[in-house]
Amino acid sequence: MKNLRIIPLFLLLCLLTGILAPCALALEVPKLNGQAAVLVDLDSGRVLYGYNMDEERAPASLTKVMTVLLALEAVDAGRVSLDEIIVAQDDCLQGMEEDSSTAGIVPGVQVSMRDLLYCMLLHSANEACNIVGRYIAGSISGFVEQMNKKAEQLGCKHTHFMNTHGMPAEGHYSSAYDQYLIFTEAMKHPLFMEISNSASYQPESSAINNGEPIGNSNALINITSIYSNGGRYLYEGASGGKTGYTRSAGYCLISTAQRDGVKLLAVAMGCDGALNASIEDYYNFIDSRTLYDWGFNNFSYRMLLSANEVVERQPVELAENDAVAMLRPAEDLSALMPNEVTDEDIRREVTLYNDTLRAPIGAGTVLGEVKVYVGSTLYGTRKLISSSAIELSRNAYLARRVAEILSKGWVITLLVILGFFALIYLILITRYRRLRKKHLRERRRAEKRRREEELQKRKQGVPFRSADPMDRFDFSADMSDFFDDRE
Repeated sequence: MKNLRIIPLFLLLCLLTGILAPCALALEVPKLNGQAAVLVDLDSGRVLYGYNMDEERAPASLTKVMTVLLALEAVDAGRVSLDEIIVAQDDCLQGMEEDSSTAGIVPGVQVSMRDLLYCMLLHSANEACNIVGRYIAGSISGFVEQMNKKAEQLGCKHTHFMNTHGMPAEGHYSSAYDQYLIFTEAMKHPLFMEISNSASYQPESSAINNGEPIGNSNALINITSIYSNGGRYLYEGASGGKTGYTRSAGYCLISTAQRDGVKLLAVAMGCDGALNASIEDYYNFIDSRTLYDWGFNNFSYRMLLSANEVVERQPVELAENDAVAMLRPAEDLSALMPNEVTDEDIRREVTLYNDTLRAPIGAGTVLGEVKVYVGSTLYGTRKLISSSAIELSRNAYLARRVAEILSKGWVITLLVILGFFALIYLILITRYRRLRKKHLRERRRAEKRRREEELQKRKQGVPFRSADPMDRFDFSADMSDFFDDRE
């Protein structure tokens, strides 16, 4: 029975604990069709939403982003120019299926590097990838090795390439998050975004696409895309990107979008569409739009630290007028965070580089840092600097220096020795003065007796001779040369 009485108390305790415990921030999860996705804040690199984002999947033509990246690095390094004419070799159709995406380039055709870049990104031409790979690395297999090496350098942990274009192959895989890493590296090249954001392109070579313009397959930015479906997937603020499809990979898309200063990147992989699900919709675009809407509706920038704000006040040793150091951030800190985050959810952690601050301190001197957290998530770090100069107090400094000197062991020993000799000297002086006073008193008494005896004899008419041995001395003489009469 006693145990039964304890149960209600236990339940009440659990209820109170749940009420008083800090609530975790939980946004409503976006509803997606695909098998993997990730939404990233481009400014900070923070993942806003991830779903199977590290799962190794067939990336289809998202592979071409890496191929273009290595080609642009070769251009920037001067190993090849955009106007350089390249001849398609016999292996340009290697690894391609009959119905795979192609720009119609066949062995022996001469095309410029610029045309090939547009063919890869806009038209998703597989043979263009092989042509570029062979030309840059000397062989397609050598170029694939470079692709894998670059992926490793970028920190891709779930990516391995077997070809340059993304056609299905055993051991050819990537993840949504790794695709984000590759795409953002490619974005560092202005030409990449310029090409991938183009709605269409007219090739210089008439051998490409039968001389007709090639269009961008990204229906988020191109109303004439083969997937456009009447422009229903167009998205305000979208820019750049790359589509991909194979039956094993499903429909894929990597893209970016920007609104009100918020820059997002979305990757959607393994989505349904016309060829793999017999439907009219293409969910790689729908999922991407859903991710962007979710991000723009639930996140916004918030000022977390102002460069004019005093974050910490610290006492300063030896400061003139006991001045206090006012520490402020070296620069503003704003971050994209969920709208539901309150000021109470934001936590600051201040670290000073020195336990004790000591004058003088110049204005703008870095004295520490402040980190801003929401829960366990770090949203940014800023250096803390002194708002103004703090002068040194000369008096306090001298007092401190004297105290420091006197605290040294050898100084203490010397002072003890000097004190000992001073004490001995004081004892000797005291003894000397005491003896001197005694001698003077005795001398005065003897002189007084002699004079009294002499006076008495004279009155009696008797010659006087003192029996006191002291009388043998002439006390009338000036004794100042021998004794100082002052007491």
